Amino acid sequence: MNRIFNFSAGPAAIPIQVLQKVQKELCNWHNLGVSIMEISHRSKEFLQIAQESERDLRELLNVPDNYKILFCQGGARAQFAAVPMNLITNNEKNNVEYIISGYWSRCAAQEAQKYCDPKIIDVLVQDDTMLGIKSMKKWPISTNSTYVHYCPNETIEGLAIHDLPIFDTKNTVVVADCSSMILSAPLDISRFGIIYAGAQKNIGPAGLTVLIIREDLLGLARKEIPSVLNYQLLYEYSSMFNTPPTFAWYLAGLVFKWLKSEGGLLEISKRNKAKAKLLYQTIDNSECYSNNINPLNRSYMNIPFKIINKKLEEMFFQESLNAGLYALKGHKILGGVRASLYNAVTLEGVQALVDFMKYFERRYG
Repeated sequence: MNRIFNFSAGPAAIPIQVLQKVQKELCNWHNLGVSIMEISHRSKEFLQIAQESERDLRELLNVPDNYKILFCQGGARAQFAAVPMNLITNNEKNNVEYIISGYWSRCAAQEAQKYCDPKIIDVLVQDDTMLGIKSMKKWPISTNSTYVHYCPNETIEGLAIHDLPIFDTKNTVVVADCSSMILSAPLDISRFGIIYAGAQKNIGPAGLTVLIIREDLLGLARKEIPSVLNYQLLYEYSSMFNTPPTFAWYLAGLVFKWLKSEGGLLEISKRNKAKAKLLYQTIDNSECYSNNINPLNRSYMNIPFKIINKKLEEMFFQESLNAGLYALKGHKILGGVRASLYNAVTLEGVQALVDFMKYFERRYG
């Protein structure tokens, strides 16, 4: 099939079993004589897909009954604006707090500044050798916040906050951008008011965003909010206020079924930790590569590292591509190398990367 190992940060690898199923039924879905991309989102056939995908996602994440699931458009960036417009009913001063742990949480805070006056809480800790995140116990969270927003996994820096919120989540609404870690491990949804996630990491193709919201947070939106971002309206229309990205939704549903068939999120979490451990150990035991993330905050999903001799970088990218290892170049902001180990990346693929890294070090390091 001429498939190579894909370490892209997003759009990212999709399970081969899912792609093969899509390929098989692309032109004639369920013997209808048409593609899934050609049927109405209001048809009984697509409504069945929508219902099954929500049910499977609810089962995978053990979503409580008092939470609603929305399938939205616009990516996570749209939610950077939607969250404050849905949770803050006016433009008066309000106690909204944004935790800054990297690039994407900073982007969320910058967008929110258009709609409210957020308090910025920088939790990054950096010295000459290491980058990390302050313990959640040391975050100066107010007791009367309208909401607190944070990003549990920063894809660019490879930083992760592995602890669940420990502050008073009964009186403080916790909002989390889970784009790059959703479905990588079990998650206690009850600790959050809202979680949202762009699909193009662990869910499916780009164009879809999954949002899980506690039902008491619906109906709070300010009146000038665009209708396509209004959570109450999206809920009332079953995420179909306008035509949804039907192909992305269909494929996401297949990914949910694949996750269930693979043993669910406990099994997926074990695999993800094993993959990350293998790569981190290779970096740590090397004199050619380095990772400067505090071990307590190392991401299982996105692992950036440097080639100590920077002159070897372009050679590394070219030779790794020739070896069947795709998309290892780091984000343009930080450079270096980055391997994203989302659910669809196999242990075999990580082993191939590790074998190449050892070969490259022996030859050039």
